Amino acid sequence: MANKPLALVTGAAQGIGYACAEALAEDGAQLILCDINADGVQEAAARLGHGATAMHCDMADTDQINAMFDAIEAEHGVVEILVNNAGVALPGDFLTTSLDEFRKVIDINLIGTFAALQRAAKSMVAREVQGSIINMSSINAVVAIPSIAAYCASKGGVTQLTKAAALALAPHNIRVNAVGPGSIDTAMMASVNANPDAMKTVMSRTPLQRVGSAREIGDTVAFLASKKASYITGETIYVDGGRLGMNYTC
Repeated sequence: MANKPLALVTGAAQGIGYACAEALAEDGAQLILCDINADGVQEAAARLGHGATAMHCDMADTDQINAMFDAIEAEHGVVEILVNNAGVALPGDFLTTSLDEFRKVIDINLIGTFAALQRAAKSMVAREVQGSIINMSSINAVVAIPSIAAYCASKGGVTQLTKAAALALAPHNIRVNAVGPGSIDTAMMASVNANPDAMKTVMSRTPLQRVGSAREIGDTVAFLASKKASYITGETIYVDGGRLGMNYTC
C-alpha cells in the first residue's frame, strides 16, 4: 500500500498496546512501537511484521519522548497517528500511598500523554498533517476504585486533556479522541481471572457478562484513527460491556 500513514503506539510491547498496533497495521499503517521494555518491544515488532519498527522510551521522561519524536521524524517522517497507550496503575492502600508513587502514575499516564500529544501535534501543524491522536483513558475516569486513586485521577485528566486538545487542534483538522476500556483480558487483570470470587464481582457489574479482549480495544482505536471517524473529535468511547450504563438497584 502506497503512502502508508505513519502510526506510533506507546506501551506497545504487549496487551492493549500491541493489539492497537496489530489493528492499525492491518488497516495499512506503517507502525512504530515504543515501550520502556526494550527487549519486549523488539520482540513485539518482530512478531507484528509489516515492517514495524521498535523504539525504547520511558514515557515518564519528557526528554526521552522528545528525542524519540526527533529520531522518528529524521528516519521516517511525521507521525500521522499517535496512540497514547502507555500507563501504569500501582495499586495500594489509599492512606499509605506515597507522593512518589502518586507522582509516578501521573508522570506516565497524564504528563507523558500530554508531552507526546503536544510534540506530535507541533509537527502535524508545522507540516499541515491532518492527523489523528487517540489517548487511552479508562472507565475509571468516571467511576473510582479506592486502591488506585492516582490511576483514577490520571485517567480523569486524560479525558479532559482529550477534550481540550481536540478544541485546540480542530482548526488544524487534527482530531483527538480517547478510548476508555472496562474489564479487559490483559496481564493487568490476570489476578482477577484466577479468582472466581473476583470474577463473579466483575460479571455482576458487566451487562454483557464477559471481559473484553485487547483486540476489541485495538479495533476501536483503529476506527478512531480512520476516515470512518472523520467527524469525531473530543470524544471518549467507553468499551466496557455496558458497565457505565448500569444503574444498581439492589
